[in-house]
Amino acid sequence: AQARNSRSKHFTALFTQRRLPDVGWKEDDIKSLLDEMASFDTNNFEGNVGVGEREGRVICDMVRRRHFGLTHGIGRSGDVMAEQPKAAGSSLLVQLTRYLALDAIRLSGIKAAKACAVLPAATGLTMTLVFLALRQMRPQGKYVVWSRIDQKSCFKAIGAAGLKAIVVELKPIEGTDALGTDIAGMQSAIEKVGAEEVLCICTTTSTFAPRVPDFIDEVAVLAKDLNVPHVINNAYGLQCSKCTHLVETGCRRGRVDAFVQSTDKNFMVPVGGAIVAGPSSALVDKVSSLYPGRASMSPVLDLFITLLSLGASGWTGLLQERKENAKWFEERLSSVSEKLGLRVLKVPANRISFCIDISSLGRSPDDTADDIDHLTFLGSALFTRRVSGPRVVLCIPKPGSPAEEVPQEGEAPAQTIKVKGKYQKVIDGTPFECYGAHTDSYPCCYLTAACAIGATRKEMDAFVERLESAVQEYKNGAGRKDKKGKPTLGS
Repeated sequence: AQARNSRSKHFTALFTQRRLPDVGWKEDDIKSLLDEMASFDTNNFEGNVGVGEREGRVICDMVRRRHFGLTHGIGRSGDVMAEQPKAAGSSLLVQLTRYLALDAIRLSGIKAAKACAVLPAATGLTMTLVFLALRQMRPQGKYVVWSRIDQKSCFKAIGAAGLKAIVVELKPIEGTDALGTDIAGMQSAIEKVGAEEVLCICTTTSTFAPRVPDFIDEVAVLAKDLNVPHVINNAYGLQCSKCTHLVETGCRRGRVDAFVQSTDKNFMVPVGGAIVAGPSSALVDKVSSLYPGRASMSPVLDLFITLLSLGASGWTGLLQERKENAKWFEERLSSVSEKLGLRVLKVPANRISFCIDISSLGRSPDDTADDIDHLTFLGSALFTRRVSGPRVVLCIPKPGSPAEEVPQEGEAPAQTIKVKGKYQKVIDGTPFECYGAHTDSYPCCYLTAACAIGATRKEMDAFVERLESAVQEYKNGAGRKDKKGKPTLGS
């Protein structure tokens, strides 16, 4: 009786307060709530007769248990966030998840957030949905002014919406190794095509170093002054107070129409969901109504369970732990890099991703750059040492390299484009030099590693030790070839 009363109080508080519980729930309490919600869906009614073409039937009991009997999905044909009469429990869960997600966003530092929707699509596709929704609201807009970030899905999201990207290159930040937003270049790009022709400005917070979060606050002011919508790719920015502060300031000082964040990168759930949020509900609601048909419950259910299990204290505790770990990781990385004769690049505004200048490892005995291509050995050496996530970026093109033809992605090989740089990539017909470095020219090759939410000091310490081992192996000749193309000793 006491257990039932305790659970009843938990349920009542959740339904009335509509925010994260102060302390995370126990697994049994969460399961009890899910069972009760599932009982409100018609597919779980005793004696229910379904004669429609889709009645939540699941033939495999293991699959039914995996979904707790919540098999109707979410939304209706006209709106993915709409209530479904024959799935009252599922509809209630969707709305509760929206409230919990919004509370988590505010606790992370974006208190200006007023509305959100949890979608069963990862960040890239959700960005495409946002662009498509904006296109209905601003039909004359055909360009997206995009601050460059070398991450494919960010750029391809624009093309998938049938829009043209105007790429604004980054610029070096004085006194650091970082690359930041070119505000003047962004304004010039908008004025060149005309503000009425621009669908939106697209900026990014979370990113691989040496790029830093875009100057969201300044871009927001520009967007407000020019009356151009502003969409933020906040993929894994919720976990970083630097990123959330920028979004919050942008919402208050200027114009921010929506910001999109990944559920898996921020809340450590399986890949497949994203949250679109904003300081007003206009664009969020438009995205919800744009989504065709019903959608999968899985990403919403994963997030709901996770947020209830964390509670407010668990969520804020993870944020603080990551912040402290990032500072520790940077110091540990700097110490080992110095020992190896390397250095950690100075990128103070990026508090998630860190990078090490590895150019000195690629110098041949005769001081040429012939060995730079073989620096990618470090990535494979780390992978074989069971380290996932680091990236080796080669961004020093050989002077005078002849032009070569590279097929455009997604098109027939016969359609080609002339390129100059050796480390160049073509995405949707647009060439990017030194792809991976966020810029056409960067003074060194580097290796990146991130201190993301959930990573432990034990993991990061193991990474540093394995990195040291891989660098020593490379210094001993592994992964290199002599001028005749033969592997050297140790490779």
